[in-house]
Amino acid sequence: MTAPSPPSKRSKTRLFSRSSWPEARHLADVLRTETVGGALLLLGAVAALVWANSPWSDSYTRLGGWVPWPGGASWHLDLDVATWAGDGLLAIFFFVVGLELKREFVAGELRDPRRAALPVVAALGGMLLPALIYVAVVVVGGGPGLRGWAIPTATDIAFALAVLAVVSSHLPQGLRAFLLTLAVVDDLFAITIIAVFYTADFHPVPLLAALAPIGVFAALVRRGHTWWWALIPLATATWALVHASGVHATVAGVLLGFTVPVLARQRTAGGRQRVATVAETDEGGLAAHLEHRWRPVSAGIAVPIFALFAAGVTLRGTDLGALLTDPVVIAIVAGLVFGKSIGIFGSTYLLARFTRAELDEDITWSDLYGIALLAGVGFTVSLLIGDLAFGTGSTADDRVKVAVLLGSVLSAGLAATVLRRRNAAYRRVAQRERLDADGDGVPDVYQRPTDR
Repeated sequence: MTAPSPPSKRSKTRLFSRSSWPEARHLADVLRTETVGGALLLLGAVAALVWANSPWSDSYTRLGGWVPWPGGASWHLDLDVATWAGDGLLAIFFFVVGLELKREFVAGELRDPRRAALPVVAALGGMLLPALIYVAVVVVGGGPGLRGWAIPTATDIAFALAVLAVVSSHLPQGLRAFLLTLAVVDDLFAITIIAVFYTADFHPVPLLAALAPIGVFAALVRRGHTWWWALIPLATATWALVHASGVHATVAGVLLGFTVPVLARQRTAGGRQRVATVAETDEGGLAAHLEHRWRPVSAGIAVPIFALFAAGVTLRGTDLGALLTDPVVIAIVAGLVFGKSIGIFGSTYLLARFTRAELDEDITWSDLYGIALLAGVGFTVSLLIGDLAFGTGSTADDRVKVAVLLGSVLSAGLAATVLRRRNAAYRRVAQRERLDADGDGVPDVYQRPTDR
């Protein structure tokens, strides 16, 4: 007679546990694309700094200030090239963000409330603490600049994933998935902040009118149509109307991304339609199809061009001492380096401390701290919020650019130091596992007889 098995205890929630195979494959595809995009983003930023501080800096200023369509004043489209790069090209970036957000909520990590709690709480901690640090530093410094409180709250996923790909090869997949999901939630909060706190001269009529092209766009994509000649004019009309309303035009990209269905409809043998399962989503979902087409355009063209016109700040003749002691610069750097890392790490620790959640057995808190540091790499959205807060080309905006670049480089360097050490530890474990094929704890190379 066999002894009765002990009563099973309620299993604890594992933080950063391994994702399903479709989720892992999607993550690998994103990592490959965003790694290249991150490198191009860095190249655009470096080119902007070199050009802006070269003997040809006047040509950089003239090109950024050139208005290619001066007759578009009636639609508020008499924008210079630098503004077109920020308001126009970044709409493509936010369209991809909208697709990714909907995918995560419908078929990704965020569809499960228990799994979604971690990235949501971590993203909130990683945004609240940098904002509080920024406000505290600026108030203590006694200077203006409180309008820029949201600048250090953003994470640049392309830049962060590029750094992660360079410094690590053996880190657990759960950490990579956590960084990606965290950045997606972070983008959602950033979009909300831009729409609510950085909208000036709001005009409701154009925004209401934008619902018409959005509705037609949604109807076409839900019927499975991907006709570029129909979708692109509708997307352009939506962008123009949202821009005319006073809401930042990049929000149009997110709204359009939200209309695209994630789960594919497939016909059964009887001719009826059924909604594809989550496991089949990556195979036939229209969101995955459009994301596959537009992500390279976003990561390879839109974001690098934005960086080229957003990161150029002239440092010639600048008093570096006064620059580095400016309250706004200190606030942004402190928010990115300390606020993001402590906010993400601390909120995750508190979630594990006061719930039944615990780290996956393959992951340590040191791994998490390295990822939290990496989340301090803020670039694209941080620079965009800086432009909205202080005005493109203003003295304060130039200081914001320096601070964002400095804070991002410091965060990337500190994260690389921590993650390289952890990566080396995981590499040693992998090497031992390869040598110990029979699993007895003794490397097989020492068990084989020599030929001598």
